[in-house]
Amino acid sequence: MNFASDNVTGASPRILDAVVRANGGAMPAYGADPLSATLQARFRAVFEHPDLAVFPMVTGTATNAIALAAMVPPFGLCLCHQEAHVMDDECGAPEFYTHGAKLSGLPGTGGKIDPDALDARLAAMPRHVKQMPARALTLSQATEGGLVYRPDEVARLAESAHRHGLSVHMDGARFANAVAALGCTPAEVTWRAGVDILSFGASKNGALAAEAIVVFRPDLAETIEYRRKRAGHLLSKSRLLAAQLHAYLDEDHWLANAAHANRMAARLARGLAEIPGVRLAWSVEANEVFPILPARLERGLRAGGAAFHHWDSSSLPPGEAVGAEESFARLITAFSTTEAEVDAFLDLARRCA
Repeated sequence: MNFASDNVTGASPRILDAVVRANGGAMPAYGADPLSATLQARFRAVFEHPDLAVFPMVTGTATNAIALAAMVPPFGLCLCHQEAHVMDDECGAPEFYTHGAKLSGLPGTGGKIDPDALDARLAAMPRHVKQMPARALTLSQATEGGLVYRPDEVARLAESAHRHGLSVHMDGARFANAVAALGCTPAEVTWRAGVDILSFGASKNGALAAEAIVVFRPDLAETIEYRRKRAGHLLSKSRLLAAQLHAYLDEDHWLANAAHANRMAARLARGLAEIPGVRLAWSVEANEVFPILPARLERGLRAGGAAFHHWDSSSLPPGEAVGAEESFARLITAFSTTEAEVDAFLDLARRCA
């Protein structure tokens, strides 16, 4: 009953099989192999964009950091949600790769940036050489609170950013879960809504270790190839990375995996909501569940072998709070989570309650 993260799972058998198939024989190195050579065409078809550039990566941290480095100069500022992964969980990697740029947080319930707060911040930004100018906005899709931005919400935030001269980045570590939840096309929630660069995640959703920087603006793509190499993230055996991404996209495997994880989260949320004393902080839209639990229930769950994380309560909805005898938790389901695992957790919770 491990609901700590979708990083705790192994890889999808389909993707592992693809890596094994790509492993045989000799192929050119550093992305000159046939699998890497055809990857860009695959992404252009998925995103319905004839000119996008794609750069395979291994870690989400490097993917975000290198993408932001292409958008924000050392003297610049990147706006994000105050709980964004890029600010709280990447050990200063964006600042390091940008050679000194800063991240500045904005409020919003459930990890979603409040558009009025963004407008207010941009309108109040100083225009003096003594202050860092804002040059990029980054959105997490899905958010750290498991909520998703609809295409119109992305467009609203992107329009404000572009109007003030900012580029727009999307941290899509759980992009597949968001697309599966929205039922829209990848294009509708990215470049057609104003996103300039997407960090396309796969490792949380069945890949062994695979991400990609997807660039929709050719002028921003120019330096990323060099930045990736200089940072030590151009793999010599790139075919094994490309094989994962091909298998991930084949027959919409990425969306099937994400849809399953989302269904398991919905099943978990329904069951928790029926337990006395438990309430959900906000609706469950992707594969993350955020319940406020009686402290007694949380202790019983952990004693019974359940794994999950405490969570910060700073982006709870107005009027909501975690009481003295309560705990705020995050539970995440994955492509490999089974109904039996969810039901076992819920049975334990009912007994503890």
